[in-house]
Amino acid sequence: MRITVRELADRVRGKVLGLASQTVDGVSSLENPKSGTVVWVDSEKNLGRALGGTAGAVILAESLTDRIPSSSKSDGMPKALILVRNPRLAFAQAVALFHPRPAICKGINPTAQIAPTVRLGANVAVGAHVVIDDGAFIGRRCEIGAGTFVGAGVTLGEECRIFPGVMLYHDVTLGARCVVHAGAVIGSDGFGFVPHEGRYEKFPQVGTVVIGDDVEIGANTTIDRGALDATRIGRGTKIDNLVQIAHNVEIGEDVVIAAQTGISGGTVIEDHCVIGGQVGMGDHARVKRGAVVGSKGGILPGKIIREGQVVWGIPAIPLDEYKVINALWRGLPKLKADVDALKAAKAPTSEPKKVRKPSSRHGSRPSGSRKR
Repeated sequence: MRITVRELADRVRGKVLGLASQTVDGVSSLENPKSGTVVWVDSEKNLGRALGGTAGAVILAESLTDRIPSSSKSDGMPKALILVRNPRLAFAQAVALFHPRPAICKGINPTAQIAPTVRLGANVAVGAHVVIDDGAFIGRRCEIGAGTFVGAGVTLGEECRIFPGVMLYHDVTLGARCVVHAGAVIGSDGFGFVPHEGRYEKFPQVGTVVIGDDVEIGANTTIDRGALDATRIGRGTKIDNLVQIAHNVEIGEDVVIAAQTGISGGTVIEDHCVIGGQVGMGDHARVKRGAVVGSKGGILPGKIIREGQVVWGIPAIPLDEYKVINALWRGLPKLKADVDALKAAKAPTSEPKKVRKPSSRHGSRPSGSRKR
């Protein structure tokens, strides 16, 4: 695919400096630029490298306009520039343009087992050895990869992309344009048990999972169904690989959760929060709108993270406080050495000899005398 820089700028809502009629046919990295492709830059530090490289066009931040050499702004320059507000977003759109996503599958594979009561929308694709159980509804233009199981009563909104090997338990609901990567399990039982006479009795998990539109769920992530009500994931939320979300968790809109995070039952994460990798959350915690939990953060059960707050550490505390404590912690070896030196300086060079005092009870007697 080859298009002009003007056409590309129109797609990414940018302004062209230089030869708008110049053509490009792909994208490349700033570290390995290729002739006739597009690169991007968002900092002055890399501007000279981008302008001097072999790429045919550069997407860059509007804020760098004053840093562009005047010779690079003329129509006769060999490299075209596309000025945008968010170069990373514009470059992502360019990548999607030159590399359209491949289909997971096409048509209905003859090995798929689809129950007679399943309702399929228009142009649904179902891969090899897929099982779709009674009463499921699959929205139009959905793609369901090989080896996936779709349980009874499951609902998929339109244009969902379900990669191979996904397990969707009964009565789970996904909104439109959701992406679920390979190996994810949605709707498995929550970890609910009642201790009784030294044993554990299972608390039946009869709730469900409800996922909003435009949610992406990473490979091998697990989302448990609610015990009685629903586990909920809000619109636009993005969940990385290997995340565990327990029963009755509620996650708001446009939340980002990185890999290996574990979220205990009943926890609430409000809109626009960022959860780093390997975060652990105790049950019934609440992370309020716009808060950030740093990687490996530990949230105690019932803990409330305030709106917009940035926390770090185990247990998680405000970032400024964490930085101070971390600096002090790193200084402990020197502190110990200083204390040891002070103790050694104050210690006496030799201990005085102990003199045995005569007994105050009997007084002193000459050796060999006898009491009469």
